[in-house]
Amino acid sequence: MVLEQSLLSLRDAGFGDLLSVIAGGEEALARVRQYADEAPPAARLDLAAVRLLAPIPRPPKIICVGLNWADHARESNMDIPEVPTIFTKFPTSVIGPGASIVLPRSSTKPDYEAEFAFVIGQGGRYIPAFRWREHVFGYTILNDVSARDYQLATSQWTMGKSFDTFCPMGPYLVTADEAPDPHDLDIRLSIHGEVLQESNTRHLIFRVPDLISYLSSVFTLEPGDVVSTGTPAGVGMARKPPRFLKPGDEVVITIERLGELRNPVVAETVL
Repeated sequence: MVLEQSLLSLRDAGFGDLLSVIAGGEEALARVRQYADEAPPAARLDLAAVRLLAPIPRPPKIICVGLNWADHARESNMDIPEVPTIFTKFPTSVIGPGASIVLPRSSTKPDYEAEFAFVIGQGGRYIPAFRWREHVFGYTILNDVSARDYQLATSQWTMGKSFDTFCPMGPYLVTADEAPDPHDLDIRLSIHGEVLQESNTRHLIFRVPDLISYLSSVFTLEPGDVVSTGTPAGVGMARKPPRFLKPGDEVVITIERLGELRNPVVAETVL
């Protein structure tokens, strides 16, 4: 648990990881808050002295929404979808803040995508849109790194999205009360100080209530599921000339209230 510039371990409160807090619901969150108020100063660590992992290193599911910003659909020469376009990333693609995005030898078109993601708290099936707040634990930043040559080789996108290290996530999971309106958050991606993507979540086509209702109409949403809501215009593939990731880059994504996610980019080591 992050408190200002310090980190508070929750093990003494009975929680081994964040997923156990999420699964415990409101009761668990109340215990965490009480422990934070009562914990001795010695229980706090200097935030600058620790290495943060992804908030949920192995999510039960990583559910991604494609073409969910009209400007990105247009730059991709795709129709604006009438229903959500859904694909997945495998949990082995997840890395945390500061960890390296490794460019695979087999791809020549690795790309970046700044995304706002929400995390399911209380799970369920057939969740009505108006009850969405009951099922969102919090929000985080996700970089949907994409090997465009693999992604566009077929009509199915999962392979191009699931290379190891292609799902940077973090730096934190911010509880829902800290961002009361998730549909009015500025989002920005830059590399070497150059802003390449900049928008606001008010421009999402399918919003959090829509997505929870749609997804749960097909499968059960579970505590800890990560739903990444898509990327705005400005991806490398659509630029002229294209601007793909290369070794030495550092991708920086900021989302209002959620912090800053930084990841360096390196080439895959030849074995």
